[in-house]
Amino acid sequence: MDRIRIVGGSKLNGTIPISGAKNAALPLMIAGLLTEETLILDNVPRLADVAQLQRVLGNHGVDITSVGKRPGDHAYQGQTLHISAANIIDTTAPYELVSKMRASFWVIAPLLARMHEAKVSLPGGCAIGTRPVDLLIMALEKLGAEIAIDGGYVIAKAPGGLTGATIDFPKVTVSGTHVAVMAATLAKGTTVITNAACEPEILDVADCLNAMGARVSGAGTPRIVIEGVARLHGARHTVLPDRIETGTYAIAVAMTGGDVQLAGARPELLQSALDVLTQAGAVVTPNNEGIRVVRSGAGLQPVTVSTAPFPGFPTDLQAQLMALMACAGGASQITETIFENRFMHVQELARFGARISLDGETATIDGIARLRGAPVMATDLRASVSLVIAGLAAEGETMVNRVYHLDRGFERLEDKLSACGATIERISG
Repeated sequence: MDRIRIVGGSKLNGTIPISGAKNAALPLMIAGLLTEETLILDNVPRLADVAQLQRVLGNHGVDITSVGKRPGDHAYQGQTLHISAANIIDTTAPYELVSKMRASFWVIAPLLARMHEAKVSLPGGCAIGTRPVDLLIMALEKLGAEIAIDGGYVIAKAPGGLTGATIDFPKVTVSGTHVAVMAATLAKGTTVITNAACEPEILDVADCLNAMGARVSGAGTPRIVIEGVARLHGARHTVLPDRIETGTYAIAVAMTGGDVQLAGARPELLQSALDVLTQAGAVVTPNNEGIRVVRSGAGLQPVTVSTAPFPGFPTDLQAQLMALMACAGGASQITETIFENRFMHVQELARFGARISLDGETATIDGIARLRGAPVMATDLRASVSLVIAGLAAEGETMVNRVYHLDRGFERLEDKLSACGATIERISG
């Protein structure tokens, strides 16, 4: 199993290109099931989760080809996928595929909308709390689906097709919003979703669906209206840049010091996180090429933060911020309001010498002058990269084990960091 070895203490200087957003690429690939024509997606990141979803879609009979780089392409530019679901040969998504990644459960929406039936295993994925699918099932039932759960599978049928409805989510749900929007595109009549998630990835998927002939308005706001159409056609769409990768590297620069241009980043996708970094002592400057992050001699200042749905501070940057605050001059507080069990990185950060105490959903971090390198183990995707950030600033050597979590969400992490001066390498086997 691969490990990542880091020798801390080097400042980061240079340019880091930001990849396409995993959290947009996955639902965009799934949206390819809604049409028999070809959907072309540009700037798709090369990630383990993307490869896994290709296997899931292939099981339904979807042909996916990846087009290589062309002359003039930038280094790290994502791949282009041609997704053709002309003939869906199987409407079952089996446990052995779905259990490896939660987002693959979302295929239930386009299969039900287009084929009027689906049998999808209950999902697996990251070990962060329960993350149930009850709100997704509720949304599909509102649209007229008949749903049963049998033997660990959700069996959904809509013999006459789906019908537009009002879907009022009792709490904000990104996955529920994705599923409801995709299912409603081919439903008869109008669907109104209230208390919808406002994340930029929701808007990105809606933009792609509209390019395919859907009629979605209000995406990116709490109220989305979808007028159903009889069929969708092919389109070409570029995946937006990954705001979590952007925030992660911005935090890494704040942690180590230095001066890095995050090429292709869009500040409006993570303004709340950039504001917190500014409070902590980094200088964040948006420009035509992306975002420049600098921290010279200034020390790190403590912050108080609660995670919140967009446009609040992202839960997916909580672990990274905690690593940063471990070296701040004073006590910080981070409250996690989105997922339970999302403090599994605390024990591992403590191995670096970090002083963190937990009280329910709030972590108090008493900053220390210097972390010490240690052998640590990744527990989930975002927690694992917090250990890398800690290792970059720690004295001596850090070995991060179980890095397959990292490969699910960060494209060529060690290449991007080493190009900016970090001493970091992957050790295979």
